[in-house]
Amino acid sequence: MKKLIATLALGLAVLGFAGSAVAQDTAASAPAATAPAAAATAAPAASAATTVAASASAPAAAASAPVPNKGDTAWMLVSTVLVIMMSIPGLALFYGGLVRSKNMLSVLMQVFVTFSMIVVLWVLYGYSLAFTEGNAFIGGLDRLFLKGVFDPATGTFAMGATFSKGVVIPEIVFVVFQATFAAITCCLIVGAFAERIKFSAVLLFMALWFTFSYAPIAHMVWFWMGPDAYTGKEVVDAMNAKAGLVWQWGALDFAGGTVVHINAAVAGLVGAYMIGKRVGYGKEAFTPHSLTLTMVGASLLWVGWFGFNAGSALEAGNSAALAFLNTFSATAVAVLAWCIGESLLKGKASMLGAASGAVAGLVAITPAAGNVGIMGALVVGAAAGFLCLWGVTGLKKLLGADDSLDVFGVHGVGGIVGALLTGIFNNQALGGPGLVTDWVTAAVGSNGIWDQLIIQAKAVGVTVIWSGVVAAVSFKIVDLVIGLRVSEEEEREGLDISAHGETAYSK
Repeated sequence: MKKLIATLALGLAVLGFAGSAVAQDTAASAPAATAPAAAATAAPAASAATTVAASASAPAAAASAPVPNKGDTAWMLVSTVLVIMMSIPGLALFYGGLVRSKNMLSVLMQVFVTFSMIVVLWVLYGYSLAFTEGNAFIGGLDRLFLKGVFDPATGTFAMGATFSKGVVIPEIVFVVFQATFAAITCCLIVGAFAERIKFSAVLLFMALWFTFSYAPIAHMVWFWMGPDAYTGKEVVDAMNAKAGLVWQWGALDFAGGTVVHINAAVAGLVGAYMIGKRVGYGKEAFTPHSLTLTMVGASLLWVGWFGFNAGSALEAGNSAALAFLNTFSATAVAVLAWCIGESLLKGKASMLGAASGAVAGLVAITPAAGNVGIMGALVVGAAAGFLCLWGVTGLKKLLGADDSLDVFGVHGVGGIVGALLTGIFNNQALGGPGLVTDWVTAAVGSNGIWDQLIIQAKAVGVTVIWSGVVAAVSFKIVDLVIGLRVSEEEEREGLDISAHGETAYSK
């Protein structure tokens, strides 16, 4: 434990909360010939640095500032709603159906309230720490309380960059879109320690982990200065140096393989170890009480995931269309792969297996959605179906943790598979879209497959270590302050009654 605390202390020192609080933003518009809208097709899904809206006292500047396209704005708002649907009700019902009936409401509450709390923390300080300029590990305080996003005195809104030069969306739209990512990431963790944790412990842990793991990882992977900042060759090094650490490496994560899925899965696995196994685990049958609800939840997740992945293009264009199709097809083939694998192992394909296969495919295609070609997406989905099946069977036995709803087996394994395969199938020689190799001219090319794979592996490694250390220390703090686990009597009674005084179903 002393080693973990020492490691966290070192991490916090690196975070450098005293980092610059003001993002060096630019809203320069590039000529149409050098900034085609299709440039976003090859861009990794990441945050763009914010661009400050023109002042009402400077009409000339206002006239030349990029104006958001209503279609892009509308698509981003729709995508945001879809991601909300993924969490509440999608994830809540998916998880709820998998637990025993006496714990149904407890899981719904943990997801619903965690989602709500993280949205509030995101508005207060999370967005600023994740998506403003600070250092390579954490952002600054420039957007604390969302200061500067909207100026009520002049009625102006700040603009946020996309992946095309001269193309912007209202920053406030980007804020709310990314809020849903932060919230659902924390909600994913709930499944790993369902049915035995205190409700208050869930909320305190989520606040700590969100602050010290989610926000830094999001900053490291997704923060950069935006395409309009790259005005010439002479500024490239300076602009790259302002980006998050993993972005500087050139890692590709279209919509959250590292930031969302691996990040959450590692935290969940640590929690499963530290909280301990459920009473009767390995001796009693822990049968899902409603696979019907689980199937409904999985279906809502699949539909909502189009906002999650295609929305991460930040524009209603080619990149969004590619991500949309890849999300559709990879998920479908993952369902088939899981069913085939389950039939070979057990002689029968199950509804639970099909739903799990869908989620596995969705997880794996997340980092790859706009970063691989159509055939590459099918390979990603197939690999996820088979490997995540192993993750919830063979790997789970090897790990020996009571990961209640297989968060690591699906989200951890699926996220790692997707992140690594992105490095392979991004290559144009394998049908991928490639990546932007020069943000000054928006030129597109490909890195060597091995080189990109190493970069992807480094991103995975950083996420695993960072999330694991933060989670371990956070769980320990919660245990010391309020305790992690309910009593055995309360656990046997069920958390619906013992924690909330309600029952999901009348008898």
